[in-house]
Amino acid sequence: MSEHPEQINQLLDYIFAYGSVWVYLAIFAACFVENVFPPFPGDSFIVAAGGLVALGRLDFTLTLLLIITGGMASVMLLYTMGRRFGRSYFIRKDFRYFSVSDVERMEERFRKWGAVVLVASRFIVGMRVVLAVVAGISRYPAGRMTLFSTFSYLLFSGLLFLAAHKLVENLSAVEYYFTAYNHVAWPLLIGLVALLIVHKVRARRKDNG
Repeated sequence: MSEHPEQINQLLDYIFAYGSVWVYLAIFAACFVENVFPPFPGDSFIVAAGGLVALGRLDFTLTLLLIITGGMASVMLLYTMGRRFGRSYFIRKDFRYFSVSDVERMEERFRKWGAVVLVASRFIVGMRVVLAVVAGISRYPAGRMTLFSTFSYLLFSGLLFLAAHKLVENLSAVEYYFTAYNHVAWPLLIGLVALLIVHKVRARRKDNG
């Protein structure tokens, strides 16, 4: 297992060969793009960034700032689009994945639970884009939109950073259990496939006989 940390360091040296600025830019771009072009896996970049921070390859404050800035830039862009085009545009278009009923249902939720919905927005996978647009359509106050969405980003990113940090801290243990799992799982899987083949062959011979 001692070989793997060295391999990881070699890979990181290769990634950072042209300077950490490109890694920072990639993190910012990923967090921006994930809201504009879902289902881009922006969360995976956040986890990777957390791991790089834990390894001392990236600065914690700057990384977190870029994650929040990138994500909030796209969120506020979608909010502005919803506010600019207005409710009538989306009602008239009645998009397949953003129908009239979807708009009306989300508007009702915003009227009742606006702050709660925005604080939870980062945790609602698949609905982040819709929530930002509906906030704009509903003309939810821009200041509160920024405040609650930023808090949601901080909370969500903080949890991912913590998970990534713990993963890096316990990398050896994770590798041990993963290796043990493979040693058990693959023989079992191969055995099950072999039994299935034998069963099929016997069943076919019985039918032909």
